[in-house]
Amino acid sequence: MRDYNAEFKDNAERKYAYDFDSIVRHYMMRSLAPYFGSGKGLEIGCFEGESTALFAEHFDDLTVVEAADELIAIARQRVPDRVRFVHSTIETAKLEPVYDAIFLVHTLEHLDDPVANLTRLGAWLAPGGRLFVVVPNANAPSRQIAVKMGLIEHNHAVTPGEHAHGHRCTYSLDTLERDVRKAGLNVLARGGIFFKPFANFQFDLMIKHGVIDQAYLDGCYALGMHYPELTSSIYLVCTR
Repeated sequence: MRDYNAEFKDNAERKYAYDFDSIVRHYMMRSLAPYFGSGKGLEIGCFEGESTALFAEHFDDLTVVEAADELIAIARQRVPDRVRFVHSTIETAKLEPVYDAIFLVHTLEHLDDPVANLTRLGAWLAPGGRLFVVVPNANAPSRQIAVKMGLIEHNHAVTPGEHAHGHRCTYSLDTLERDVRKAGLNVLARGGIFFKPFANFQFDLMIKHGVIDQAYLDGCYALGMHYPELTSSIYLVCTR
């Protein structure tokens, strides 16, 4: 049995969340928002609710499915009361096919059976609905550097620290699209979010000490549009 409350907590090898994650989250919204549309939204996995609050700005009707009850308690404090929380996994949640937008952000890599879960999510889409899948990128330059340093065995490896956080795989654009297509979904759009030359903790340190500024961050985001395979996170916008 997996302990979802334990998986989101820091471990000896790796923090779960960095200030840099919040920065990339806002750039993610800039990349995905043109595809949102309107209607009912569903978020799968909310962590502490920062992304939930952003989605709630776009969707008046928003449901969240989260497997860790401790995270639901935290996320509730930062979102409007109209946001509905369901304490469940994808496998056990009982939902109808009414959602115009489903968000699976930095969650697919945590799932034991990604294809089966993507198939289930696709069945919850309303006609014309879209599934937004965002995952960390195996080929981010910071990760490739870590491989050359001998810190990670290969780009797609799952490190012990990542596994303790519930990671089961590490995706690149080709393997992500493979699993989406196996689930019977079509790819409407694909891309990468934020060119990533440094590790998360290095970004945090450089921002804290003023080594890099907002212009540099904006430049990394713009460069990521040209080189999606070298970004922090990769995404697909999918339809049934």
